[in-house]
Amino acid sequence: MLMWLESSPERGGTKFRIFPQFPAAGRQAEPETVWVSAPAGSIGPGPADERLYVVDPLGKERAYGINYGPHGAPYLYLPPWDGPARWPALPDQWGHFDHLEPGTPEFEQAHVYGSIRFALDVWERYFGHRIDWHFADAFRRLEVVLLRDLDNAYAGYGSIEIGSYFAEDGAVYPFSLNFDVIAHELGHLIIYGVVGLPATDTIEGEYFGFHESAADMVAMLSMLHFDSEVDELLEASSGNLYTYNELNRFAELSTNDQIRLASNPLKLSDFADGWVKEHDLSQPLTGALFDILVDIFHESLLERGLISPVVEDLADRLQRQPEYDPAIQALFDEAYAQNRDGFKQALLEARDVLGWLLAETWRRLAPESLNYDDVAAALLTTDHELTGGRYRRLIRVNFDWREIGFVAVGPRREPPDARSHAFSVRTVIPPSSGHGRKLSYRERWEAVHAQSARSGTAI
Repeated sequence: MLMWLESSPERGGTKFRIFPQFPAAGRQAEPETVWVSAPAGSIGPGPADERLYVVDPLGKERAYGINYGPHGAPYLYLPPWDGPARWPALPDQWGHFDHLEPGTPEFEQAHVYGSIRFALDVWERYFGHRIDWHFADAFRRLEVVLLRDLDNAYAGYGSIEIGSYFAEDGAVYPFSLNFDVIAHELGHLIIYGVVGLPATDTIEGEYFGFHESAADMVAMLSMLHFDSEVDELLEASSGNLYTYNELNRFAELSTNDQIRLASNPLKLSDFADGWVKEHDLSQPLTGALFDILVDIFHESLLERGLISPVVEDLADRLQRQPEYDPAIQALFDEAYAQNRDGFKQALLEARDVLGWLLAETWRRLAPESLNYDDVAAALLTTDHELTGGRYRRLIRVNFDWREIGFVAVGPRREPPDARSHAFSVRTVIPPSSGHGRKLSYRERWEAVHAQSARSGTAI
């Protein structure tokens, strides 16, 4: 049986306070105190260290990436920000940042830094080594920018920029307090660093969906390292993870609003005629991986004697038949009440099994012509080599149900818009970086198209 990872490196680490879920109405009022691995005293004002720093700029009106001069000519705008900035978050006399109060700019700065460092610690333990930035040839450190008027969040070349979600009712949700969003953007940088960037003429459509799915999995498994979140999740669901709970809701904004769900019914045939948004295209892959997590959890519960073979079989067979939800929930309620701690240990084990398998799977992938079938094949190979094929059946069943390997995804039907993330106008690599990927004519056209759409002018 695999041992789960320690989620709090207290020895010599630094304390931060982080909201595992966005602190909207009905949610926890207090953030959770966590430790990151950087030694106390090694993180300076910002917060900042040798790998990343936070800047809260004054007067920064544009996001990094492709921008436009006075006559409409595109140019590449990259870090660092050299203008004025708000007073940075300062550590206390012991080198910690858990003294900062929510509602202040300094807390937001520390919350963003702590979220990135916390998630990075999680995934560097899964990989077993330091994860280098893909832009290391050009920038020694990642610049993390609080750009509050930006209606999105972006991971780009040398930066992560954190904006806000502007709801139709006028409410504004700052992504600086949303761990899901922050960890998701870090996930993009992890994939750029581990898998790499393809040349423009070898990109399969599923590469874009893979990027979003991987970033979602980075956020999901990182979130499961908060003790308060694991406890709340299990108390709310009794371990029946297919219920509408915090785990399968990405970028949750309130108790009834979120950007997308991990537990979803989408298959590749839903995209056989083509696709528009990579976030949507990612959901069959994310759904398959979420189902694998749940199945590993069920097997761990069965091995520990916490559920019967009958309950496991019913949960697996009836998971996509909502009319049976009340009966399944009653069985989980009864089992969970008898051994809450056992359920928690089983979930932590499942979390780490999947994190361990995904890290090794991603390491095996090449960016050229990457599609979901490549991910499935690499995951099966990883499982065979690391566990002796212990999870082969459940991996195969869940990928097959999503039609991965059986249905081809259609073409992208529209150019990427301003909300696109992977390989967008925000993530262009400068030719001088050594990667040698220049902006193509089509990319320049798409950049101008996206800009005109935002400004309301016609091309």
